[in-house]
Amino acid sequence: MSKKIAIILVNYKDYAEKYLAECLAGLRKQDYKGEMKIFITDNGSIDESYNYLKQAAPEAEIVANKNNDGFAKGNNDAIKLALARGFEYVILFNLDTVIEADCVRKMAEVADSDSGIGAVQARLMLWPDKDKINSLGNVTHFLGFGYAEGYGTENRDWRIENRDLKICYPSGAAVLFTKTALEKVGLFDEEFWMYNEDQDLGWRLWLMGFKCVLAPEAVVYHKYEFSRSIKKYYWLDRNRIIAMLKNYSLGTLILILPAFVLMEIGLIFFAYKNGWFFAKMKVYSYFLNSANWQKIMAERKKVQALRTVGDRPIVRMFSGRIWYQEIGETRLKIANVIFNAYWKIVRVLISW
Repeated sequence: MSKKIAIILVNYKDYAEKYLAECLAGLRKQDYKGEMKIFITDNGSIDESYNYLKQAAPEAEIVANKNNDGFAKGNNDAIKLALARGFEYVILFNLDTVIEADCVRKMAEVADSDSGIGAVQARLMLWPDKDKINSLGNVTHFLGFGYAEGYGTENRDWRIENRDLKICYPSGAAVLFTKTALEKVGLFDEEFWMYNEDQDLGWRLWLMGFKCVLAPEAVVYHKYEFSRSIKKYYWLDRNRIIAMLKNYSLGTLILILPAFVLMEIGLIFFAYKNGWFFAKMKVYSYFLNSANWQKIMAERKKVQALRTVGDRPIVRMFSGRIWYQEIGETRLKIANVIFNAYWKIVRVLISW
């Protein structure tokens, strides 16, 4: 029997006016035979944005949030509503995506194939350069950085055959979560606000015995711009540290501490050179606030109490190198050599 699927989109201000039409056109063409319902969260909702959504997507249920409380909460608000209505799968799509007509069905088929699967990511391709990959699943660097596997490579260079389709964590741009997994693991951590919330949730899924996998035949085109993301330096840098503090065991945190300190020294110079120095100082200011530490430690306590899997099998998927093609600095290449060598040693020492 086909599962009930909730499709969840998040809007902020005029984002829908720029992107919703193509995204919605793809959703309306889906060949999935089961029940499918669209939910749209309107963050920072005003009359203009709410009325636009009602007119453009009359079939959707609009969740109007007066405040913009972030991508994580925007998705959570719609997910909670969908789960309460009995939807068994929830699929998140970014508004800036173009979705192939069989995408939902292909994602659901993968989820149906194994009850141990908690998350399924579609194969994300770039738009309009449709032959290039955006993400084949995301990878966590052992110091918390996240990046898209295969980014910028030609699709013809990638083959499904003989490939392990398990992924470190799924991109929130096109991901299916099962109700079973979310009810056990929880939803996005709203403290993240934006960026790395998908990394954190994927990490927790693995810790609690669920798999994150790629559905290579489910295709979504993403109007992704690296520069649009990297400008959000504060959230990217702060949140990768929160993810580590929550999800690593204490022993692993101790082992990676020397590398973390060395990386921080380098990041201060990197941030200064690129005009993000004050954003970096803001990150440190966040961690100097005792109230923030209390929140992080409370979440860590919950995660560590619920985990059923040790660090060792999970960190095998982690990387010792950072792969941001757009940066491409010589210093990054040198840092990759150093940190990759460090990680190879540390990974062997992690026996828990």
